[in-house]
Amino acid sequence: MPAGEVIALAPGPHLAGAAGLLPVLQAIARLGVELAALPGVKALVWSPAASWVAPELFRRSIGDWLAGGAFPGLALTSLERERNGAMVSRGLHLLIGQEVRFEPDKRLPSAAMARLAVRLIHELVQSGPLMFERDFKGPEGEHLLAVPVRDGTQIRILLSGLGNG
Repeated sequence: MPAGEVIALAPGPHLAGAAGLLPVLQAIARLGVELAALPGVKALVWSPAASWVAPELFRRSIGDWLAGGAFPGLALTSLERERNGAMVSRGLHLLIGQEVRFEPDKRLPSAAMARLAVRLIHELVQSGPLMFERDFKGPEGEHLLAVPVRDGTQIRILLSGLGNG
């Protein structure tokens, strides 16, 4: 952690159980955007994702989201690589009660896997938790199978095929 002061934003006791509701999350994020504009700010820490976000990236991605854009998956969630090559989200659980897990697949480079994860996170935040198996199609024609596992706390994503673009 860089030297300096730290400010933590969290819902008060009356909203503690509602921390993952979009209006509450948006209010906290809006305050974060304002704080990010202060001189000397080094990073914004988003605890649910265990991520540190540069002030300008936080301001831009959250500002776009609050103006009606895509969910800021790179600011409010993170992606962690496991030893076996799987990629797992962190922080999505706060919003939908589930994390996304891409199983390793040599046909899908890491960067493409991350792009697909961010797109799926946006869609899941919009639609809510995945209760049943579902097919998704990626921007490059990727066919993905999403399956709730681990008592519904995780969504396993499997590449079922590549499209022609």
